[in-house]
Amino acid sequence: MSVPFLRDTATVFSREAAPMFREPLGLLFTMGQPLLFLFLFGPLLGETGSFAGQGSHWQWFVPGILIMMCLSGPMMAGYTLLMDLVGGSMERMLVTPLNRTAMLVGRTLKEFVALLAQSVLIIALAVPLGFRPHLPGVLAGMVILVVFGIGLGALSFVLAIASAPGGDLFYGVTQLVVFPLMLLSGVLLPMDSGPGWLRTVAALNPVSFIVEAERSLFSGRFGDISVLYGTVAACVIAAVGLVAGTRAMRRGI
Repeated sequence: MSVPFLRDTATVFSREAAPMFREPLGLLFTMGQPLLFLFLFGPLLGETGSFAGQGSHWQWFVPGILIMMCLSGPMMAGYTLLMDLVGGSMERMLVTPLNRTAMLVGRTLKEFVALLAQSVLIIALAVPLGFRPHLPGVLAGMVILVVFGIGLGALSFVLAIASAPGGDLFYGVTQLVVFPLMLLSGVLLPMDSGPGWLRTVAALNPVSFIVEAERSLFSGRFGDISVLYGTVAACVIAAVGLVAGTRAMRRGI
């Protein structure tokens, strides 16, 4: 990477991350839904009896909460870009010498930092509830989580660019896609207890592979085949998102 590219990336990252650093409590407000599920829904899972022989249900549930944050956070990252497009600030950036790819990478890095901070907070809050993290597995799981989040963030930017200036496409697709992806990935309840057709649909959901990989890693099962599947799924999503996002930025908005 060239020095100008790194400089442009740092410039865009500083611009995007400045509001977050000035008001860090804003990260908590964006975590409203995951926190509600953690404290209100999580304790109920222990009474279902679906986790007998699998250790604490928190070992199963906390990785799912982190994936939920990916779907509700980076997947909605395009909203800020859409607002910049509507307000005209993005047009002013496009006439500067800033590298177009650096614009995408800088915005994506901001989502990386936010996701990492929120994930650490969720894990810290889950420990008093009964979650017992396997530290090497958690670190490996966080890497996969961040790769997945970067891919989702980049895809969200592509959708925002395609939706400008009205934004109806962005809101429609995100509302139509995010919730089904979350439900069909088994982040809330085990998919094994569902009917056959639902398990089949869930098996086609790439997010479900990442969820299973996170659960295996957080429990220290590095040799589980789900780790390989989840890693491949996260890398493919990240690659597709970054390639599509870079092309969208270079074509112009």
